[in-house]
Amino acid sequence: MTRINTVAMTLCLLGGLPVVASAQSLSAASHNPEIGPVMGDREFSISGTGASDQGFNSGAFGVSGDLGWYLSNNVVLGVRQSVNYASISGEMLSNDFWNGSTRGYVNYQFMNDAIQPFVGGSLGGIYGDGVQNSVFAGLETGVKYYLQPKAYLLGRVDYQFKFDESSEAADAFQDSGIWAYTVGLGVNY
Repeated sequence: MTRINTVAMTLCLLGGLPVVASAQSLSAASHNPEIGPVMGDREFSISGTGASDQGFNSGAFGVSGDLGWYLSNNVVLGVRQSVNYASISGEMLSNDFWNGSTRGYVNYQFMNDAIQPFVGGSLGGIYGDGVQNSVFAGLETGVKYYLQPKAYLLGRVDYQFKFDESSEAADAFQDSGIWAYTVGLGVNY
């Protein structure tokens, strides 16, 4: 990928800053202490996941579970476990693959109302059939929609990149990244 693509990706990420700023100002005006987590709460979620390469040419499906601890009303630190299955057919190959990933994550949630958008990052490892065991990092964003004061629907998009496929982090971010999509249910307790 070229430097132009790097600039374009950076501008896209920076383009979300006005949304974050307005979410913060809305947060102060719409704070509802009865909805969502408070410092010291835990969260557990179970989600369906999907992943695709940059060109959306191949993919996998699986299940993911999160267990997190709220360091403040808006910051959660946790562990995420995923198990994925892929069936790949082609001219030279027809096979089934299982793989998993374990990673730590930290997210910052905006607003304290029924809708709580968040941004964050993760760091962990991927292992199993059909993948090279490696370490990866990711940026993530999503939204939690509280159906009940402590129960929510979750939607998340991650951009993950492996470290061992390139000697430079910038090359890994651009050239070996994958998109992962998650939809699930969670609770704070």
